[in-house]
Amino acid sequence: MFPETIETDRLRLEAAGPETVDVLEFYEICSSDPGIDEVTEYVTWEPHSTPKETVDFLERVAEGREEDERASYMVYPREGEEGTGEIAGMAGFGVDWDRRTMTLGTWLRKRFWGRGYSGERAAAFMAVAFDRLDLDCVAVTADADNDRSNRAIEKYVEAHGGRREGLVRNFVVIDGEPEDCHRYTVSREEWEASESEVAVRTEG
Repeated sequence: MFPETIETDRLRLEAAGPETVDVLEFYEICSSDPGIDEVTEYVTWEPHSTPKETVDFLERVAEGREEDERASYMVYPREGEEGTGEIAGMAGFGVDWDRRTMTLGTWLRKRFWGRGYSGERAAAFMAVAFDRLDLDCVAVTADADNDRSNRAIEKYVEAHGGRREGLVRNFVVIDGEPEDCHRYTVSREEWEASESEVAVRTEG
């Protein structure tokens, strides 16, 4: 159902799971990578405490893929990019088939911030949503206090004809507290009208 790999001009996204990822390497990133506290400040997970936590996480990711509900990918910069072949972060999407909607999510290690990778990955996922999965809408949310993410999302959503829908109150729970989120969407019609030219190659 979902691609095994997705390639853009600068990124290679590979399906994540305990068999496809070096668990200890990923644990080090998710537990003590420089800037990890900033990376996890506005997401629903906290730095991992043990390698088992990392394994459990990757197993849940694989299960979601097998059930055709969601897909998660390791993000690797391609040749020519600084950090080629390193894990830059993780990106994924969930699909609500009844609502014909894909919802995006991503996080990147701090050293890979500011390169436009989030927007490039989002464009690739939109192509998958509309061209491969025949969905009607792509959505993404960000914590209302996360100015960096909201600026990035607004930029790439507008580039593909979409818009900010508004504020959703108490949408996610972070550190035990409900948080407000901004929600953005791009429809199939908006995507097509924007004449987005996205070079995406998929396998599997």
